Formats: sequence, structure tokens, C-alpha cells
Amino acid sequence: MNKPVGYVCTAKEADKDSIFNFVEFPYKVNYVGRLDKNSQGLLLLTNDGELANAIQKSRNNHEKEYIVRINKPVTEDFINGMSNGVPILDTVTKKCIVKKVGERGFKIVLTQGLNRQIRRMCEYFGVRVVHLKRVRVMNVKLGDLKLGEYRELTSEEESKLRKNCGM
Repeated sequence: MNKPVGYVCTAKEADKDSIFNFVEFPYKVNYVGRLDKNSQGLLLLTNDGELANAIQKSRNNHEKEYIVRINKPVTEDFINGMSNGVPILDTVTKKCIVKKVGERGFKIVLTQGLNRQIRRMCEYFGVRVVHLKRVRVMNVKLGDLKLGEYRELTSEEESKLRKNCGM
């Protein structure tokens, strides 16, 4: 699913902003790795709990890629700092891949999923995230899926995803 800004990843039926109130799915599904209300992009949904757990476990080092725009110019010091681990939430983030994209943008590939991780990492450097979009989870890419739309994985995507999860 391409989750729009303004919707939350929660299964609480009472929450009017839940993604599950936004789109009707043909069967009960759960999200795999949430995106916060102010973020958009690729959200994997599945009815396979074992697969969801395998994808989300930090120790498995599965990549998640984001495109981020911030309120200040991206500097080399910022890129180096973000890449080498940032102290947030009583820990230091794992090293990650960060590349500058334009004057105020960067691409980041994470292998962990701490709460509001990218936003907190940026805040550490005195920078505010203006736009955050997840574009890839492991081998599954958002591509040209329109906001609010969803699609089934191709059999090739699902096979590769399961293989990369050791299933």
C-alpha cells in the first residue's frame, strides 16, 4: 500500500485515521513496520504473522529505504553523522547508508526500525524532517503506486521476500 500522510498504522477501529478505515481489504491484514501519521509511502500488509515477524526483526538486518526532505541544506557533516550511528532512545542507531539528493534531500537505507527513527536522528543534528517517504522494504519497491492504492505482491516479489526471510 502507498500510505498517505494523515493516516496512522493502528488496528483500533475507533481511530478514524486508521489505514484500515481508509481502504477496504478483501481479508484481514496487519501492517509490517508502521509509518507515522506524518509519513507516507510503502507499507507492507499481510495476513502471514510469521512473515511479518521475520521482516520486522532488527537482527535480520532487512533494508528499508526512504527519501527525506529537511528544512536545512544537507551537509557532508550531516551525511557522515547520520551514516555512522546517532544516539537516540537510549541507544545508538546502527550504521546506515545515507546519500545526498538535492540541496535539502537525502536517501537513507536503514536496517532497524526504531520509533520515529529518521525524525529523531535528524532532530539530534538540529534538523527537522519536512517530508518522509518509504520507497522500499527489502526487495519490494513502491514504484508508481498512487497514494492510497494497494496491490498484491507479484509471485516473484513474494518468493524473494520469503527466501530473504529464510522461509
